[in-house]
Amino acid sequence: MPNQSTQLDRVFYALADPTRRAVLERLSVGPAAVSELAKPFNMALPSFTQHLNVLRDCGLVHSKKTGRVRIYQIDPVALTSAEQWLEKQHAVWETRLNQLDAYLNAIKDETDDSTNVPNQS
Repeated sequence: MPNQSTQLDRVFYALADPTRRAVLERLSVGPAAVSELAKPFNMALPSFTQHLNVLRDCGLVHSKKTGRVRIYQIDPVALTSAEQWLEKQHAVWETRLNQLDAYLNAIKDETDDSTNVPNQS
């Protein structure tokens, strides 16, 4: 479990950065070379490759070298673990909110019942 938690932490760390999210959005269309991925960003290539390394190290992307060009491709398996964690959290909070709603409705019903009691004087 701790190893799984560490992997999940790394995925969320990678997803926390807007540059890396944009790279993943681009790669969702299909594989791309480093130069193509870096083009929309105003940063030096070594800085940009650090973003790619973070994505690669947590398993969100993988690359292969074809000649002198490195091609990156998205790997959805790491996203699956994040998606499962988010779904679990969603279910927990939905249950809690439903319980709160039921509790508040019960209080409201009790209050409504007590204000509708006829005056017995």
